Amino acid sequence: MQQAASNSQIDPDNDQGIAALRHEWVAEVVRPLKPVFMEVIAVSLFVNILALCAPIFTLQVYDRVVSSGGLTTLQGLVIGMVLVAIFDFFLRQVRARILQTVALRVDVQVGKKLFEKLMALPLRTLETKPAAFWQLLFRDVEVVRNTLSGASAVLVADLPFAVMFFALIFVLATPLGVTLMVIMPLFLALAWFSARAQQKAAKREKRTLSSRDTLIAELVSGRTTIKALALDDRMRPLWEERSANSIEEAILRGSKNDTHVNLSASLTMMTNVILTTVGALFIVAHEMTMGALIASNMLMGRLLGPLNQLVGSWKVYLSFRQSVERLGDIFAAKEEIQESRISLGRPKGELAVENVVFRYKEDAAPTLDSVSMKVTSGGITAIVGPNGSGKTTLLKVLMGLYPCESGRVLLDQADIAQFTRRELAEWMGYVPQECVLFSGSIRDNIAQGMADADDEHILKASRMAGVHPFIIDLPDGYGTPVGEGGSVLSGGQRQRLVLARALVGDPPVLMLDEPSSNLDRKAEEDLARTLLELAKEHTIIMVTHSPVLLSVSNRVVALDKGRILAAGPSQDILPRLFARPAAPPAPASAPATAPVASVPPANPGAAP
Repeated sequence: MQQAASNSQIDPDNDQGIAALRHEWVAEVVRPLKPVFMEVIAVSLFVNILALCAPIFTLQVYDRVVSSGGLTTLQGLVIGMVLVAIFDFFLRQVRARILQTVALRVDVQVGKKLFEKLMALPLRTLETKPAAFWQLLFRDVEVVRNTLSGASAVLVADLPFAVMFFALIFVLATPLGVTLMVIMPLFLALAWFSARAQQKAAKREKRTLSSRDTLIAELVSGRTTIKALALDDRMRPLWEERSANSIEEAILRGSKNDTHVNLSASLTMMTNVILTTVGALFIVAHEMTMGALIASNMLMGRLLGPLNQLVGSWKVYLSFRQSVERLGDIFAAKEEIQESRISLGRPKGELAVENVVFRYKEDAAPTLDSVSMKVTSGGITAIVGPNGSGKTTLLKVLMGLYPCESGRVLLDQADIAQFTRRELAEWMGYVPQECVLFSGSIRDNIAQGMADADDEHILKASRMAGVHPFIIDLPDGYGTPVGEGGSVLSGGQRQRLVLARALVGDPPVLMLDEPSSNLDRKAEEDLARTLLELAKEHTIIMVTHSPVLLSVSNRVVALDKGRILAAGPSQDILPRLFARPAAPPAPASAPATAPVASVPPANPGAAP
């Protein structure tokens, strides 16, 4: 079966396609909002037309009312301006409501799109970035929303109408229009230099902020270790250094922004002085009226206002651009297969690995090197080996969490690469070494293993995992809150709950990574009896060093440096792993060798 490709995926070797998709997603979000933005532009047109009323009112007062004493005319003009002010307020309120609609739609669409994309990304992609990076992406959604619906969007809508004010200045006072035409390139040059300076400063600030946020995420996730070892004195210099760097870059960027904003304000003041001076000369020469000068100065304020805002708003637009590119990189990333071409029934649980090679980096040595093995349905298969031998990696490859560089994994003789993550999760239960629970009740956490789990499924899984007696002994039973990350429960209780979560859908295959790491001897023995019972109808593959769990395994696979050293029935392999003659102590400079590494190969890769 061929993998069904998502329409949003593109070839990673096609750089042009990736570059296009980095910005195309914005067009996809904005395109349905085009009618809404047209409404904003239409309302902005009327708002800017109404803005002409104040200069015209001033012109008429100075040139007609003051000179002739026409109080009736003044009364009519004032009434008209009151009506204009009311209508202007109404239009601005309408525009604000429209932009709130834009904000809501962008928030929902982009937020949902990002969440679905993160859920569709392969585990290896998620592991290549720190937690702070993924948190930053949701702040990027807020940046996109605020830029498309905030003051920056109003500024973009108002900028084109500056031409209208410029043209009216020419009509009222041509000499002032010519003077303003000479000065305008200075504002445009200032805006251009401000954009370049802000772009460079924003990139440096982003790097320092990312480094600081990564440290914060590490401090929060490792708070127990930091408290237990009193590491605050060691962490404080790191925090102070990264915080100081981010503050320094923020101050530098703010300083440059303030410099350009202040230059723009000074240039506006000098422009006002120059226009007033030129206007005064033409008034003295009786070539311009006082009303025309005052009205032109008011129009100049409406013309230069958006330009001054543009100089001070570059940080917003640059942040928007960075957020769009960062989100675009994620949206362009390859997804896991989202749809299978055919639905298969419940598998028996037979697994086979054929010449699998896997490495974490292209230039690194393979973590798994030409691994081949077969696991028949039913029974317990234990994977053993020294630290770093590839045990957990092999488990994740078997589950399809890590894609093979070469080779393949078969489930009931079908390549697992053709199945979706949801299908594989239904067929393979997983108990990780680090047991993670989510805020909510015990019932909520167990039910997460199956989308439509009812009470019968939850009770059955709890009894299979041997955790039901513990739960019903609690005052709130299955409604007991587990706290953040399961903090109110012991390590062994969390491990049993994670096992129940893995069993709630009754998957035919069960993967366990060091399932007894948080258990005492009695709990280990209870777990061993539980696994023996489960093995009657399930295929169990576990990574373990526990003699108790190894004693109930049917098959053993020994790994070392990514290769299979030995594989076969437990009664044949275990004596060879642990019954070796004592060796003299190794020199202090030589690393200790794990027992598995000393076992000579016995039909490497052979089926148990």
